[in-house]
Amino acid sequence: MAVKIKLKRLGKIRSPHYRIVVADSRTRRDGRAIEEIGLYHPVQNPSRIEVDAERVAYWLGVGAQPTEPVLAILKKTGDWQKFKGEPAPAPLLVAEPKATRPSFDALGGEDEAKGEAITQKKKAEKKDEAPAESSSSESTEA
Repeated sequence: MAVKIKLKRLGKIRSPHYRIVVADSRTRRDGRAIEEIGLYHPVQNPSRIEVDAERVAYWLGVGAQPTEPVLAILKKTGDWQKFKGEPAPAPLLVAEPKATRPSFDALGGEDEAKGEAITQKKKAEKKDEAPAESSSSESTEA
């Protein structure tokens, strides 16, 4: 039985994420896997790559063949170089923690609630003329 290390696609149409799996080469792409050994999320910035290095080394040692996309991932993580006995690549770019948004108090905001809109409402000229006519007609009736 030929064993391959390949990507198993998950996720919605425009937000794919993958699991790195060890599977029989005859199974379909998203079919049954022998073992899941990692994650790959290409949509995140930077891409999220998690690989269980011990399991990758084991499966490569017993003859599992990585597909081209998985081989590229293993070269980035350095697992392929460890297996081949080559020097390790530069470390991967790690996502910086997102800065928290400053609170209202930290920005020096005042806590005075005026209870009215910030922008003034525009007054239509036709409405201004209509009350003036109605008030003149009321004065003549009285």
